[in-house]
Amino acid sequence: METGTIYLVGAGPGDPDLMTLRAARLIERAEVVVHDGLVSSDILAMARPDARLISVAKQRARHTLPQDQINALLIREAKAGCDVVRLKGGDPLIFGRGGEEAEDARAAGVPVEIVPGISAANGAAAAAQIALTHRDASSIVSFVAGQCKGLSDQDWSGLAGKGRTLVIYMGVKTAPQIAEKLMADGLAPDVPLAVIENGARPEMWVVRGLLAGLPDLVRDHAIKSPALIVIGDVTARLPRHPNERWDRSELGTILKQIPASAGMTGE
Repeated sequence: METGTIYLVGAGPGDPDLMTLRAARLIERAEVVVHDGLVSSDILAMARPDARLISVAKQRARHTLPQDQINALLIREAKAGCDVVRLKGGDPLIFGRGGEEAEDARAAGVPVEIVPGISAANGAAAAAQIALTHRDASSIVSFVAGQCKGLSDQDWSGLAGKGRTLVIYMGVKTAPQIAEKLMADGLAPDVPLAVIENGARPEMWVVRGLLAGLPDLVRDHAIKSPALIVIGDVTARLPRHPNERWDRSELGTILKQIPASAGMTGE
């Protein structure tokens, strides 16, 4: 039996319109689709009627399958003759473990192709109209995982500051440690930031604040994953967005304005 191909496909930030044509075509023809939990139902609905959809959704401290078993699943299905789409939110190679899956596939002699997607950072920033680089504010962008091991031991002194933008993935649960670490490594407490929840989706929220107020910002607005933290002067240029965070008691009526002294930048 001829071995199938594993396609590591980026589904983008959630909106089907933001996928590549290549990604859409592969989803429509794949016999097996192994997908993350963040892949929207609209995208999964593009699969052909007889395709097998296999969820390997991951949450903090709780995984449907460990990563090595996901790798083995992809290889097993391909060696059974199926073309397999491994569908990931964002881009497969930006905190998506696509590199690990590709390495195991190659080692097993299984053909593999990587199809890039719009990353969560690019998609969320565009939806919130935050320019990650700006001639007047930033010429460097860094992507960091907020749940990385040894967070307190790492040197973050060069990641954020004047002329730089720092984008933190998976940082909601560790927001207090992130703020503490950045300030300990020299970043000023009043550096502006934005938190984007459900970026590029209809339910997107954007809240703004200052670095010192990040833990309170996450707590007071009950920010939940998926969310990105964008730190740097580019966020101070953020226009009032129709989905900027509303006070929960006044949802859809009044944009809550919190003074900068409380950790938020006002307008």
